[in-house]
Amino acid sequence: MISLETIATFVTVAETLSVTQTAKTLNIAKGLVSKRIGQLETHLGATLFSRSTRRIALTPTGEAYLPRALKIIGEMRAAEEEINAMRHELVGKIRLTAPVSWGQRVLAKSLPKFLLQHPGIEIELTLSDRLVDMAYEGFDIALRWSAEEDLLKSTRFELSRIVWLLAAAPGFLNKVPNIKQPRDLASIPSLFYWKDSSDHIWKLQRGKRLEVVEVASRYHVDNPEAVLTACLEGLGVALVPDYLCREALETGQLVQVLPQWTPITRFGTRITALCPPERERLPRNAAMLTFLTELSV
Repeated sequence: MISLETIATFVTVAETLSVTQTAKTLNIAKGLVSKRIGQLETHLGATLFSRSTRRIALTPTGEAYLPRALKIIGEMRAAEEEINAMRHELVGKIRLTAPVSWGQRVLAKSLPKFLLQHPGIEIELTLSDRLVDMAYEGFDIALRWSAEEDLLKSTRFELSRIVWLLAAAPGFLNKVPNIKQPRDLASIPSLFYWKDSSDHIWKLQRGKRLEVVEVASRYHVDNPEAVLTACLEGLGVALVPDYLCREALETGQLVQVLPQWTPITRFGTRITALCPPERERLPRNAAMLTFLTELSV
């Protein structure tokens, strides 16, 4: 029978791709790390890692085994934490990933409060707009603009509401024709978060009326902060989330365009938290999810 220590060693090697780092993390000898991996491979009758003098990597078999190993270790840690939580404060590391702009503008300002409430918690926050593989990369909670399908079943939590709007610098608006209807945008430089070839097709809704307009831009960027900067410089009408431009609207640096129309985007109107069921059981993650759902933005 393979021990939990052996499975935990495999998971750590898979995460670090380093026998040396695994030995340091687990505070055991490098030889013991190699011995445990060898025992596991013998037990399974398969090679889990490909090795060379310079690097180590998971084999296809190792990649297939990793999610199951993570689940086993997750269940064990959840049981330990549930017992410890009855006697002590929350402890451990929470690995989060979130969209860059929302993470910078909203989440990063809120997480220090959680850390102050729970001195035994460590947070590792990765800001990225790419779709991460939660199991393979070891994330506890993924925060996203929309609830894309993940590589494993996850519980979804609806968090902060997002309002998308059109905004432009006053100086820019003074140089272009008046914008009275969505169709007027077709002849005016536009700015938007560019990730897909269809992102230049804007949909705007007013009551039951839906207008679709094709806009043009000379500046294509995959970062909302860069879109905001270009908008402030007067390069066009920008399609942006409210949390990003709220301050600029309040100070008059930007003016909302077509305020009676609501942009409909593929990013949705809420930030969604995804959490695999086995990680949701961990008391520290459950506390973080509760904290996130109570965020008022």
